[in-house]
Amino acid sequence: MTQAQAFAFAILIGLMVAFIWGRLRYDLIAVLALLAAVFTGIVPHKAAFSGFGDDIVIIVASALVVSAAIERSGVVEAFLHRVAPSVTSVQAQVVILVTTVSVLSVFIKNIGALAMMIPVAFQMARRSKASPSSFLMPMAFGSLLGGLMTLIGTSPNIVVSRMREELTGRPFNMFDFTPVGIGLAAAGVVFLAFGYRLLPRGREAVPTMEKALNINYMTEARITAKSTVLGKSISHLSTLLDEEVLVTGLVRNRVERLMPLPDVVLRRGDIVLLEGAPQALERGISRARLELEGHDRPTEAKGVDEEIAGIEVVIGPRSVLIGQTAKRLALHDRFNINLLAVSRSSKRFTERLRDIALRPGDVLVLKGDLVLLPTRLMELGLLPLAGREIRLGNPRKGLIPVVVLAGAMVLTALGLLPVATAFFAAAVLTVLLGSLSLREAYEAVDWPILIMLGALIPVSESIRTTGGADLIAGGLVKFSNTLPPFGALAMIMVAAMAATPFLNNAATVLVIAPIAVTLAARLGYNPDAFLMAVAVGAACDFLTPVGHQCNTLVLGPGGYHFGDYWKLGLPLSFIVILLGVPLIMWFWPPI
Repeated sequence: MTQAQAFAFAILIGLMVAFIWGRLRYDLIAVLALLAAVFTGIVPHKAAFSGFGDDIVIIVASALVVSAAIERSGVVEAFLHRVAPSVTSVQAQVVILVTTVSVLSVFIKNIGALAMMIPVAFQMARRSKASPSSFLMPMAFGSLLGGLMTLIGTSPNIVVSRMREELTGRPFNMFDFTPVGIGLAAAGVVFLAFGYRLLPRGREAVPTMEKALNINYMTEARITAKSTVLGKSISHLSTLLDEEVLVTGLVRNRVERLMPLPDVVLRRGDIVLLEGAPQALERGISRARLELEGHDRPTEAKGVDEEIAGIEVVIGPRSVLIGQTAKRLALHDRFNINLLAVSRSSKRFTERLRDIALRPGDVLVLKGDLVLLPTRLMELGLLPLAGREIRLGNPRKGLIPVVVLAGAMVLTALGLLPVATAFFAAAVLTVLLGSLSLREAYEAVDWPILIMLGALIPVSESIRTTGGADLIAGGLVKFSNTLPPFGALAMIMVAAMAATPFLNNAATVLVIAPIAVTLAARLGYNPDAFLMAVAVGAACDFLTPVGHQCNTLVLGPGGYHFGDYWKLGLPLSFIVILLGVPLIMWFWPPI
């Protein structure tokens, strides 16, 4: 073993120990590993930051932006709202949720697909009086399996494609992963349809900021020519709204107030008073194509439109709003702020927003320029609530991000554009077309993951360039000589599956893939099969809540314990190994 190889192994072992230790965040660990590699000389100074310019970083960031735009569009929610009411059994709901997440993960990043569907899962759980714990972990695992099917579904596929390009000059195409991935995803959905019973039921979710801010607001929405409820009854509108949204009043001809009786027919220009949580109000208004009152009054931004957003505030004891109404105070004309919603403890409003006499402790949703809002809040004596995303008043763009994503995938599949270029263009288009603001686009990017990828790419290459991968592969060859091809493939898949809870799935590929390729070369096998085994193993982390963001995302909301992941994840891991190896051998023969 040379000195360079010793340094490379020492850094690799230190990397794994630091990940397992868990006291430092993974992006900081990756940066420290990069610095160690540079200072020991195994990564040249000029190549130290080459990873940050790699296509992987661009593809992952762009996919996250496009995923956020599709999540924001509400297309999936609208589809499920038509299907879900007719499904009442828990098992059928599990199948619908897991299948939907798996299919979405084919086209967008699996973490984005899962985040989009979690609110839907809670709605179904309330409807069937089931525990969310029956749904959330199967959905997380379904998102991991769905991500196996395309290049952009999960980070390991992107990294593996880059490794293949370095070896052969040709990366994997968008749908090269589909034959193996679709078989594993289908088997996973079948297992999870019954396996969810292995999970504990009735667990209470860990309280979140959303739950702590359990505030119902009253807001107003106008019936327009585009509204789907125009000429239909209030009872029909109620079916389009979430169960937690109530119609509390109806204003016609600006002054005539009607009782919101179920058989009242809605006309153009009618204003309905709605009460519910901000997210539920946003979904319902979008679904019925109503126009939120006040959202379209212009607010002057010092910078650009994307700085205009909603914020929740509490009226302080010395606020100038006390005893005033928005109309009397001319809130928009004097302060350039729009009042979108009001909440008061144990109070159901029946008057117009502009006519409510405000009191200390009232909670408001205001819309304005984020640069100017802090000054305005101090002038008005308002106290901002703990930050959470308020989208009430921000129009959804429906099918636009879906069409943009489809275009990017077609261009990539036809070979007209490289993946990085196509998805970077798609991310830019979603912003230009208004599906996301610039601020939302930057917030959608998981910067720690990008830092980790950029830092670990040169480190992983050093393991290969110093000959460390050859050394490990040589040891594996001695063991693998007695194994048939499927045994060697299974060994690599298990190694990747075992490492990913500690290294993060993208980091696992960066570490294991060079070893797998070298092993394939030593045994005289096709490296494509071994790269596929690495991709599958690294993406299928079902054993811990920390190896993949999808697993972590459902830990609190599902009320899970660390050991719960083994109960469902271990049998699913065996299924992946037993089915994944023959599928790889069939579609990517190692010999």
